[in-house]
Amino acid sequence: MTDAIKQGYDISTDPSRLDPARIHHWLSTDAYWALGRSRAEQDAAIAASLNFGVYERNSGTQVGYARVVTDHVTFAWLCDVYVDPVARGRGLGVRLAEAVRDHLAPAGVRRILLSTGDAHEVYAKAGFRGLEKPGQWMALTNG
Repeated sequence: MTDAIKQGYDISTDPSRLDPARIHHWLSTDAYWALGRSRAEQDAAIAASLNFGVYERNSGTQVGYARVVTDHVTFAWLCDVYVDPVARGRGLGVRLAEAVRDHLAPAGVRRILLSTGDAHEVYAKAGFRGLEKPGQWMALTNG
């Protein structure tokens, strides 16, 4: 059992437990990669993704979020990982990344990618590493 779970937190993929207003507020006002994202965009992203919520066990309050875009077979993109500032420092970011990894493992998903500007050490604790051949990867961006 991880320290985060011992400390009274649960992680769930149950979409009915998500607090979309809270998630939108967190990401659109405090996450450098999603600043200004509209509520409609966030709601559409949630609807099209596998979502993970972190909840205080006693109150049920959502204190963390992660979103995965995946085919559930070969590939997954981990994104929008966020832990409320009041709950940081308890290993919840690492636990979220581990929960995603562990949830997708039985399906045989071979590759889970993510991009981070500042949390490399968090994801490394869950087994993520830099790309072995970054020169092979390309991106098409709009805007």
